[in-house]
Amino acid sequence: MYFEETFKGALVSWFQENQRQMPWRETTNPYYIWVSEVMLQQTQVDTVRSYYKRFIQQFPMIEDLASAEEDHVLKLWEGLGYYSRARNFHTAAKEVVAEHGGKVPRNPEAFLALKGVGPYTQAAVMSIAFDLPLATVDGNVFRVWSRLNDDTQDTALQKTRKAYETALAPYVQEQSGTFNQAMMELGALICTPTTPLCLFCPVQAHCEAFDKGTVLERPVKTKKMKKTQHPLYTFYIENQHGEILIEQRTASLLKGMWEFPTYPADVAFEKMTQQFGDKIVIEEAPNFALKHQFTHMTWDIKVFRAKVTITNEETGQDLRRWIPTSHKEDYTFPVPMTKIYHAMQQAD
Repeated sequence: MYFEETFKGALVSWFQENQRQMPWRETTNPYYIWVSEVMLQQTQVDTVRSYYKRFIQQFPMIEDLASAEEDHVLKLWEGLGYYSRARNFHTAAKEVVAEHGGKVPRNPEAFLALKGVGPYTQAAVMSIAFDLPLATVDGNVFRVWSRLNDDTQDTALQKTRKAYETALAPYVQEQSGTFNQAMMELGALICTPTTPLCLFCPVQAHCEAFDKGTVLERPVKTKKMKKTQHPLYTFYIENQHGEILIEQRTASLLKGMWEFPTYPADVAFEKMTQQFGDKIVIEEAPNFALKHQFTHMTWDIKVFRAKVTITNEETGQDLRRWIPTSHKEDYTFPVPMTKIYHAMQQAD
């Protein structure tokens, strides 16, 4: 497909008339735009809105984020998932303060060098905030562009991303931020994965896949690797004072967050016996189990409730704490642990 001003003009006009109202579209502050782009990775727009507002209220300037404790940052992120995004963004904010005087760098290479910033985030923030001529290529853009050109390149490959960035370069020499947002918005609202609204598409006349009847066959993408299943047992343990036991994760996945003691199913009861001996009484939580999906794995969790009598020597460890249930909100928990907590509270 060759550069046609009528294509870009039709797309931009549609976007300006039909774009969704979002708080990050009401600012040119590069830090705020960066916040939104980090949150929008792997997360739906409607979910992000409230998180974005709370985050900006808590950290109105990048210096505020840089000086915050990680626990505070993760607590505000609780429920968004993919917590490495929050940790990387927190680190990047410190880098901006230390190396760039607290100003988000306008230089694309300097911005790309910050922790957690990849080609997509670089292009999105630099184009929207500074109107620099960089093309964004996310899932929506892959889908739109592959259909417009009836393209059969595998969109799971890095070389396809590079090819799309090159092909889109002529369109972002002017109004780069507007064009990039228009492409993403078209993919989100019209050129959707399974039920595209082709009859309402502002650039239907330019779409080769529509002309050939191959819309639902594009984009071409290799199948994802099958997720591994991880059977886990989680123990919701209460002591004689009505406190519950929580542990801080040290594994790279969800590192630093808190959970109820959780172990692989095949060793879980052995672990409980090693820790508490005959002082623990375990019962299966009635009708409560859950699955939690990560990118490459599934946690298949079965929940057990337990009672323990403790001594003073069994409290105060850094990675294990007995806390009143009223203090639960002081700690950052992954989504499945929060679901377990609420289920146990409702069962009382």
